[in-house]
Amino acid sequence: MKTIDRKAAVAAYKERKAVAGIYAVRCGSTGETWVGQAPDLGTIQNRLWFGLKLGTAPHRSLQAAWNALGADNFVFEELERLPEEALAFVRQATAKQRLAHWRAALKASVI
Repeated sequence: MKTIDRKAAVAAYKERKAVAGIYAVRCGSTGETWVGQAPDLGTIQNRLWFGLKLGTAPHRSLQAAWNALGADNFVFEELERLPEEALAFVRQATAKQRLAHWRAALKASVI
């Protein structure tokens, strides 16, 4: 990659908008579901999968299921995008409320 192309790619990445939201990780074999919230839905799957592949994910039940069943049995799903809020505490309160809603609706564990 040329230096100019690389600089343009880095600049475009920095300028993109992060979309906060709620996501789920589902296991096809067992039917288990884990639900979490993220400040950037565009990057959370890569972060989760990286930790799970290394065996260092802080979510014990998810890591145990991953180790037992393998990566092919898991699916990442975006459940809800949260509206953009100017105030951080409003955004956090909304995310917490929606996470509780999805956890109850899906009978899922929290990530």
